[in-house]
Amino acid sequence: MPRYLLIVDFQPGDDPTPLEEWTPAEVDAHMAYYRRLNDELAASGELVGGEILSAPDASFVVRSAGPAATKVTEGPFPEFSEWVAGFQVVETATVERALEIAALVSAVPGRGGRPLAQPIQVREVVGDPPRNQVEITAWLHEA
Repeated sequence: MPRYLLIVDFQPGDDPTPLEEWTPAEVDAHMAYYRRLNDELAASGELVGGEILSAPDASFVVRSAGPAATKVTEGPFPEFSEWVAGFQVVETATVERALEIAALVSAVPGRGGRPLAQPIQVREVVGDPPRNQVEITAWLHEA
């Protein structure tokens, strides 16, 4: 059965107010929604895994042209909103079901309990990676 990666980034959705400015009750409701949704998806067998990630200002970018030419850059980064905040991996029979689940994630409540409509990126997990030029060329044409 296909697996899909649901990517949550730091884009705010319909309300640009930073989480730090929400009331404690709003933050609690936000996090409780994620826990409840994840519990439901785990119970249905659709949730394969997921994690919350550290903020971009606590992350690194590594670029290397070999052992003697490695450069490590620390955050913060200018495109903060595009950095991944967390992810879920779901296993569903159809892409339509993966999109339904992404819609549930997008509807996480924000201030005042209103759904955020946060953008969620959905990507199918490729089972077997391309192994040679012919396979990578075919994969790139399909993508």
